[in-house]
Amino acid sequence: MASAPSALAQLHRHLHQTRLLGSISSTLYYDQNTVMPAAGAAWRGEQLALLASQLHERQSSAAYAELVASAEAELGPDTPPLRRRNLQLLRLELERQRCLDPDLVSALARAQSRGNAVWQDARSRNDFAAFAPALQELISLRRQQASQLAAAEPVARSPWEVLAQPFEPDVSKARLEQLFAPLKAELPALLEQAETAVAPASEPTAGVPEALQEQLCAELLESWGYNAERCQRSRSAHPFSCTVGPQDFRITTRVVPGQPLSAFLATAHEWGHSLYEQGLPRGDDHWFPWPLGEATSMGVHESQSLFWECRVARSRAFAERWHARFSAGLGSDPWGGTLGFWRALNPLRPGLIRVEADELSYCLHIVLRYELELALLEQDLPVEELPQQWNRRMGELLGLIPSTDRDGCLQDIHWAEGLFGYFPSYALGHLISAQISETLEQSLGPIEALIAAGDEASLRAWLSQTVWPLGRSVNGEQLVERVTGRPLSAEPFLAYLRAKVSGLDWS
Repeated sequence: MASAPSALAQLHRHLHQTRLLGSISSTLYYDQNTVMPAAGAAWRGEQLALLASQLHERQSSAAYAELVASAEAELGPDTPPLRRRNLQLLRLELERQRCLDPDLVSALARAQSRGNAVWQDARSRNDFAAFAPALQELISLRRQQASQLAAAEPVARSPWEVLAQPFEPDVSKARLEQLFAPLKAELPALLEQAETAVAPASEPTAGVPEALQEQLCAELLESWGYNAERCQRSRSAHPFSCTVGPQDFRITTRVVPGQPLSAFLATAHEWGHSLYEQGLPRGDDHWFPWPLGEATSMGVHESQSLFWECRVARSRAFAERWHARFSAGLGSDPWGGTLGFWRALNPLRPGLIRVEADELSYCLHIVLRYELELALLEQDLPVEELPQQWNRRMGELLGLIPSTDRDGCLQDIHWAEGLFGYFPSYALGHLISAQISETLEQSLGPIEALIAAGDEASLRAWLSQTVWPLGRSVNGEQLVERVTGRPLSAEPFLAYLRAKVSGLDWS
């Protein structure tokens, strides 16, 4: 008679089925944001709510708790550390899920799907008032969720900190203030320096045709290892990356009128996300169902997308290689040479839209959103005052005031899906990318030299060996310290920006 499977094997089967349900939910989300007709939103909300309820049941049931406990009981002195870490993470998530009311889980899923649909319509019509009730509902539900989850947290956390844990494990408002303070202190002065030292780059008066943008995006992906058997690129209202399964990676981009380089840079950004997902530990040892096969944090995730967008695609060496392709496609050179094309890739001018922002102003966009999230969730800022407060803070931080809410508080999808706690990861990604880049150059030499030689493969190989395999064996700051040998700091990023402003000076 065959022996009964071990507790660990039984747990693996359970997790595999849970991941299958989760991947179905991801597929429906991808469809909703790419090809689903608008009238399908209500039914899609019901579908996602049902899946969310089933997932919560699988992750919080007594039977699942017994599986985890039995696997923990099998631990011994010779148990590999990574197995211990997997079970530690499963236990933490189990306790969090057990704190949640199943009705709240379903209500949140419906509200997220509804919020997404209402936001898309409200944004297209520049109608914040139409979106406000959906946003208020999401804030109320997330507050309830934070209150329930607080009981499972190992340390006392504020509501915003509780909601941020899935994106940035162990993050705190105090630590963010430490990291953001140098940015708020120095970035405005760097922006002012750039505005006085760097003249605006010329742009194609007739734009870059959409078909040419699509062609160049496809060529970029192909040169960076895109595999059509495992990957898919589509269009959406807001660019994103999505992993549907261990061999199924999706990204989306968009073509923005009046922004001829936007789709190209967004493709580089989202492919950076996907490369990281493809490099996480998911091999024949069945990592995919286990927590260690997940991203370390969204800050680390963003560091990888920003590396490929900013350190590679916006570099001078990259501009020198790609300028001819853009000019050949247009049949002219509206940038007046490679230097002009490079400056167009690095406008260094404050703008209203976060996803189109230059590297100098980007983190100020994040500070704006972070501070408004705190006001909405913890300081009772009325939702109806959000546009006014957005415009006021935008003026203070960036010297710009949007003329429409479409270009203001309606521009991002995150709040429409209740993703409070996510935005700081974007700024952390800039800091992490800069610090990891310094270490990479100590190993491989200047990044610019590798790009000039067309050797992005060496960059990808170093990241795949040094950063991506760590998964959730560590949190974001621990990963930085392990890779770079020192704590995370804003200084490497600020040093990089100082050098970029100096290098782009064409006065």
